[in-house]
Amino acid sequence: MPLRVLLALLAGAALSQAFPGRDWWWLAPVGVALLALATRGVRARVGALLGLLAGLVYFLVTLHWSGIYVGDLPWIALSVSQAAFIALLGAAQAALQRGRPTPDPLTPDGARRGPDRVRPLVVALAWTTQELLRDRLPYGGFPWVRLAFSQSGSPFGHLAPLAGAPGITFAVALCGGLLAAAVVRLARRPEQGAPTGRPLLGAVALAGAVVVALAGFVVPLPTDGPTARVMAVQGNVPTAGLDFNAQRRAVLDDHVAATIAGAQQAGQAGDPTPDLVVWPENSSDIDPTRNPDAGAQIQRAIDAVGAPLVVGALLEQPFPNISNASLLYEPGKGIVATYVKQHPVPFAEYIPQRSFFRLFSDKVDLVRSDFAAGKEPVVFRVPSAGGTPIVAGPTICFEVAYDDLVRENVALGANLLLVQTNNATFGYTDESVQQLAISRIRAMELGRSVVHISTVGVSALITPDGTVHQPTSLYTRAVLHGDLPLRSARTVASVVGAWPEYAAGATLLVLLLVRVNRARVGRRPARRTARSGRTGDARPAQ
Repeated sequence: MPLRVLLALLAGAALSQAFPGRDWWWLAPVGVALLALATRGVRARVGALLGLLAGLVYFLVTLHWSGIYVGDLPWIALSVSQAAFIALLGAAQAALQRGRPTPDPLTPDGARRGPDRVRPLVVALAWTTQELLRDRLPYGGFPWVRLAFSQSGSPFGHLAPLAGAPGITFAVALCGGLLAAAVVRLARRPEQGAPTGRPLLGAVALAGAVVVALAGFVVPLPTDGPTARVMAVQGNVPTAGLDFNAQRRAVLDDHVAATIAGAQQAGQAGDPTPDLVVWPENSSDIDPTRNPDAGAQIQRAIDAVGAPLVVGALLEQPFPNISNASLLYEPGKGIVATYVKQHPVPFAEYIPQRSFFRLFSDKVDLVRSDFAAGKEPVVFRVPSAGGTPIVAGPTICFEVAYDDLVRENVALGANLLLVQTNNATFGYTDESVQQLAISRIRAMELGRSVVHISTVGVSALITPDGTVHQPTSLYTRAVLHGDLPLRSARTVASVVGAWPEYAAGATLLVLLLVRVNRARVGRRPARRTARSGRTGDARPAQ
């Protein structure tokens, strides 16, 4: 058991180092393999415990940014809640990798357990199903630091156009399962009379892992298409942390000033007028629809650049709530379209069951007004100098991690994706680069350029092949200019949607039900055989 605990802890550590910050993507399949080895041959409840240990290390490290300004309790609570899903994964792996009982009257309990195996397909299904659940439960789920999001710079990431983030997770986990199977086959000592093909099977499993890891290289990632000129403004904030918006007017003024300066520099360099300018989330925390002064400041920026402007703003509606919105301004017209964030973040933008959770921490009242959820996706249509209209699909902050929200924009015809975010509340942590990696996966998955713009960084322009252009530094003012492809072709992943993910979950459920049923059926004759054997031994000789 100590060795299994060590393997589980090492699994969590390996997984945590695969994500941006370290960005050692190859450790993701290694972590999966270590957990598969740890849970092989144990009961489901032990597998759950080992999964929990791995999950705690995994999430306590990768989600450390969640408590940097609000204390350890939210960080620990979030990490434990996410680790619970890895516990379920560990239980499923243990149940399906443990040898099946078969009747044997010579054993004390009348049954003999078959050989324990690492089943790579089970490992892949378990990881995919775990993320299926974690992405949706509770309160709409928390799909951060999924296996797929550690692979934006790896060959696995190139699989995104075919099967999306769930497909990448499946491939990474399958590779890890094959590595674990290879270890078991190659490390096992040959027994007298045992089959001689084990080393060969181990070599085959190892070769399979290599093939899965490199398969993405054959998937094309086209970047062709007409282009549009985009300008993205990272205005910075006066103060990092929860008080970033204590000087709301200063944040707005900084973005106005950066936009005017960027327009002047572009004009001096002879660059063309941008087709679209994008500001980040919270660039105007003063409602410009109710505050004429804020509206006038935004108009100054529009007049200077002479192009449509997308503003991230807080709206004081619907009463008594507020809304996190993306506003499209057009020169001479004002606001022509509004998108309201559909998935406010629980415990950050609204507090579910506020009175209950106040019993554990009064910090819930830092969220004074709950954010209202938007009811539908919206795309912004803007003409471009090249003749191909821009159809921009906005997502706000954490929404980029939700598969369905981003896919909906493409289904509505989006040929450009906007990710407006505010990372000022996470300091100099890995949260910002983790989010940028998600945007890279989305670019490849959906075959779209992405404008990833933050108040404080890291911001970047991303082409449909996932390449990052002009990445900014944290807590600096920066203006990005670039010509981005406007692609309209649909990828396989954008068409099939979540069906492969649901199929994986259904398959795992069927396997678990079959396993439980076979175990029950196997134990019944075993008990009868054992009882009859004991009864026969007790009969007196005639």
